[in-house]
Amino acid sequence: MRRIFSGVQPTGNLHLGNYLGAIRNWVRLQSEFEDCLFCVVDLHAITVWQDPGQLTANTREVAAAMIAAGIEPERNIVFNQSQVPAHAELAWILACVARMGWLNRMTQFKEKAGKDKENAAVGLFAYPVLMAADILAYQATHVPVGEDQKQHLELARDIAQKFNNDFGVAFFPAPEPLIFGAATRVMSLRDGTKKMSKSEASDYSRINMTDDADAIAQKIRKARTDSDPLPTGTAGLEGRPEAANLIGIYAALADTTPEDVLARFGEKQFSDFKQHLAELAVAKLGPIQDEMRRLLADPGHVDRVLARGAERARALAAPVLSEVRRIVGFLGPKGS
Repeated sequence: MRRIFSGVQPTGNLHLGNYLGAIRNWVRLQSEFEDCLFCVVDLHAITVWQDPGQLTANTREVAAAMIAAGIEPERNIVFNQSQVPAHAELAWILACVARMGWLNRMTQFKEKAGKDKENAAVGLFAYPVLMAADILAYQATHVPVGEDQKQHLELARDIAQKFNNDFGVAFFPAPEPLIFGAATRVMSLRDGTKKMSKSEASDYSRINMTDDADAIAQKIRKARTDSDPLPTGTAGLEGRPEAANLIGIYAALADTTPEDVLARFGEKQFSDFKQHLAELAVAKLGPIQDEMRRLLADPGHVDRVLARGAERARALAAPVLSEVRRIVGFLGPKGS
């Protein structure tokens, strides 16, 4: 059986990059795979400080965005990570399999910890092991990942292989990456060399999924560009990261290619193109945002969706973890 696992952090300000790079692709995958687990990874979120009340609100917001975008909770498993203890338990077991040298090579820790890595949380360093546990707890076969997560998935594959080799079993599959095309890496509207991020200081650097039509249009109008007209082919985007980013966003929202976008808008000024991009973004995001607002007005409904999903996730993870315990040699009641 082919099984998808993917997750997104509830760290606030869910933005266009999250939607185009992850959530929209999940909507498409639900018709291609027998089993899909879509997780709000709140355990990952606390590797850096989170205000508890805000974390609760952000968790609901991400879940609402998934559902509003078209992920069907009855057809898939939608849940938040902390409701399934198997993630944390398996992470500890896998941390005893993984090697320090492997984790020391993880570039994302170096980027997030910066020069002050001695004061970084242990959880931030061990984050990739928890990610491996997220995937392997369900014996997932495929994982949608962005370019910045490929290294973590490689680590999950290494951990799965080492576990199998250490214990002489063929238990964990090696999960395969699913990497998508246009706009899988949406960049900042203020700096086309940096990924669109929740943590960037300027709110004008990103389009939030909660922005209204006026805010979306204003942010696109103010997006950084250069003074040259748009090129007629993608070769002309070389060395023009902001132009390439806006073209990529348009292509992704229109479900077309950058070549087709430039065939239509090549040699036009950015002011004209931005007007069309703003109209497209509002048309595509507006219905999702309306549904998000409706869902968030009934937090009890969102909570019930997550609780039902967690119950189903626990049922899937239980036999996997039970077998892991047996393989490792833990003593416990039969079937536990």
